[in-house]
Amino acid sequence: MRGAELFHHSERSLPTLRDYRAAAARIAPYVRRTPVLRASVDGRPVSLKLEHLQVTGVFKIRGALNALLLVRPSRVVTASGGNHGLGVATAAGWLGIAATVFVPGTVPEAKARRIAAAGAQVTRTGTAYADADAAAREFASRHGLYYLHAYDDPAVVAGQGTVGLEIAADLPECDAVAVPVGGGGLLAGVSGAVAPCPVVAVEPEGCPTLHAAVAAGKPVEVGADSLAASALGASRIGELARTAAAVNPVSLAMVTDEEIRAARDRLWEDFRLAVEPAAATVYAAWLAGRVAGQNPCLLLSGANADWTASA
Repeated sequence: MRGAELFHHSERSLPTLRDYRAAAARIAPYVRRTPVLRASVDGRPVSLKLEHLQVTGVFKIRGALNALLLVRPSRVVTASGGNHGLGVATAAGWLGIAATVFVPGTVPEAKARRIAAAGAQVTRTGTAYADADAAAREFASRHGLYYLHAYDDPAVVAGQGTVGLEIAADLPECDAVAVPVGGGGLLAGVSGAVAPCPVVAVEPEGCPTLHAAVAAGKPVEVGADSLAASALGASRIGELARTAAAVNPVSLAMVTDEEIRAARDRLWEDFRLAVEPAAATVYAAWLAGRVAGQNPCLLLSGANADWTASA
């Protein structure tokens, strides 16, 4: 199902190609241009964008850094299920900016530990990302501080889109890009940066923010009950992702936790790549035949969860 079938264009602005290119130049001194692995699995060609090798182990550093370089606040407040908080904490540390990161009580200890180690103040509240987000907004408003949204901010989206520019440059033969979707910042950025190349938005069954929005014709609240919820556990799709799904060639795919777990193990068996569940969603969708294209690229988004292969 195409997002454009039910969505109407939002008046909220998406980044332009000029914004993506400017963001790429802005963050280049700090981040890695992650490699692409071309391979054949089960007789089918596939390319993997190894973004889990990014500084901090996840793509989120791109958007957080771009936003902080543009604004240069003295202090930043944000909410995160873990990965965005690590990006903000790391970028803020590089730039001499104080950072406070609100996380839900369910945040994986590995992620909370890394956020604190990067120098941010970590505040646990509630049981879901939505709880942490509400608390962060209230705290920032009460103290007159800069609040940075994890995925629904144009500067964040522009930063995330820089990974799409790399895919377009390094894989000119690519005819589909699969990305994991939570709040949709990565989807919004990549779909704009690689257009007109089609993008497949992959969600866990237990966190279907985009599927639910397409079905309702508008963003709606959903639960976050999935193996991948620490990274893809947003309670609703962002407005920028909603717009991107309407104006870019975006299709939808869904995977089960069982498929995610099996794909995570296959990535280890096939390539010796250890990633977090969110990153495995795209491999799960491709293995199940839900990613169209003869030369697809799967974006392995991060590796910030403690990991052992299934028995």
